[in-house]
Amino acid sequence: MMTSLVPLPVLLPLLGSGAALMLFRFPRAQRLVSVVVLALVVLVSATLLVVVDREGTQVVWLGGWTEIGVALVADRLAVLMLLVSSIVTLAVMLYSLGQGISDSNRSAPVSIYHPTFLTLVAGVSNAFLAGDLFNLFVSFEILLFASYVLLTLGGTAGRIRAGTIYVVVNALSSMLFLITIAAVYAAVGTLNLAQIAVRLDDLPDSTSLMLHLLLLVTFAIKAAVFPLSLWLPDSYPTAPAPVTAVFAGLLTKVGVYAIIRTETLLFPGGRLSELLMVVALLSMLIGILGAIAQSDMKRLLSFTLVSHIGYMIFGIGLSSQAGMAGAIFYVAHHITIQTALFLVVGLIERQAGSTSLLRLGGLARLFPVLGVLFFVAGMNLAGIPPLSGFLGKVGLLEAGIADGGALAWTLVVGGTVTSLLTLYAVAKTWALAFWRSPQEAHAMAEELAAADASHGPAAPDAPAVGRRGQVRLDTTSYDAGLVRQAGAIVDSDRPDRDLHQRLEDDGMPTRLPALMTWTTAVLVAISVAITVVAGPLYAFTERAAGDVIDRSTYVTAVAEAAE
Repeated sequence: MMTSLVPLPVLLPLLGSGAALMLFRFPRAQRLVSVVVLALVVLVSATLLVVVDREGTQVVWLGGWTEIGVALVADRLAVLMLLVSSIVTLAVMLYSLGQGISDSNRSAPVSIYHPTFLTLVAGVSNAFLAGDLFNLFVSFEILLFASYVLLTLGGTAGRIRAGTIYVVVNALSSMLFLITIAAVYAAVGTLNLAQIAVRLDDLPDSTSLMLHLLLLVTFAIKAAVFPLSLWLPDSYPTAPAPVTAVFAGLLTKVGVYAIIRTETLLFPGGRLSELLMVVALLSMLIGILGAIAQSDMKRLLSFTLVSHIGYMIFGIGLSSQAGMAGAIFYVAHHITIQTALFLVVGLIERQAGSTSLLRLGGLARLFPVLGVLFFVAGMNLAGIPPLSGFLGKVGLLEAGIADGGALAWTLVVGGTVTSLLTLYAVAKTWALAFWRSPQEAHAMAEELAAADASHGPAAPDAPAVGRRGQVRLDTTSYDAGLVRQAGAIVDSDRPDRDLHQRLEDDGMPTRLPALMTWTTAVLVAISVAITVVAGPLYAFTERAAGDVIDRSTYVTAVAEAAE
């Protein structure tokens, strides 16, 4: 029975986590367990995708308990998310092995990285398969526990501070989720999603709307939808590169997935579609404007993450099969491309010693492979034809035009503007970090320091330095449009002649770590391959969208499995 495969994407990482923890004295064995387990999850996910597409939704009631038990449901949407997430987590694990985060970084505890990472993978898989609202809550708690450990690896002050912000925000959202679960159970007497979908129809409109808003706010925090996204840019960039990559590429998409389930299975009909489209527009525009203002590559990518979540919410808000298909396609595209970009930036930080655009220069000459990888991934993020980012945006814009409403047309314009501004942000990064010479970078940094010194000592109540990655000076603008505002330069942005001299003289390591580079290149290649298979993939996302829009498919499959 192919239904026996459904629990494996959750069970395998959990068993692997336990095995890795028992092997804490044997790092090589830990690495082997992690890679084998994640490779098996990829294989199982790919098999499930083929089976579900051919035979329909697969449902397993755990322990054989029906009606009152917990169901795992694998439909087309769930298995696509499983496959993409498993590929990304395997790539990040290989990258982290190349970086030595788990075995040679003295500031990180060796024994906990692999078990925690596998626990994170189990939580992600469980969230995609959960057919029960409380099981979904458990999935998010697993993610919260594992992600806090990964965020604070090394125990540095910056990571502890960022991890604290992350935990506080997510703990509050978890409390809200738990309150919502209690309210749903009180209203309908069940937590099974298929059963809730049927029973919600009998509730008064006011009660249904209250539950709808509670769930939407909870998942919007998880997905980092504006204005509930302010925690993200300060939380992700401080973590180790592989951790940042998997968080930025994957974790917010679990929240987006939960929003899709909420809007299609539980509350169909687009009652809050206008609200979703408004926050989608704000997410796109404010996120990308925040990205343009950054002088640090990690923070810039964090803000583009917030911005491009807006595209997904746009598709969901349209409440049509075309919009949902575009949103699902864009989620799959964005998981791969955002992860790949953060891995490239991790390589840049490792080789050049900084991710500040004020300090970097000449990387295209010193590290041409990095230049190619960043350029291809960046153009894909910006949506340059014929790459998958372009195809996903075209699908969403066509769905908006087909909708024909004033708000939909506003989002079509807003999405186009956001795409152009994303291109500007990527081009700015390329021009400063890769294209200009190290001497030009150093001259600019000295100019900034001189201008900063001309202000004299800071006022007693003024901060001694700006916030991480931000330049604040009383001048207008400079090279490629970086913003200067009142204040001071952070220490990481101060001119460092030795840094640029080492870059100029090839004194810093110019040979890229093989495993890290190959893993990043493969992930970039996968994002390009999405373009090659865009036809079949988009057809699959249309079928997946049809399944979620017609919720009877999901409800019937769960009910039949319970008989």
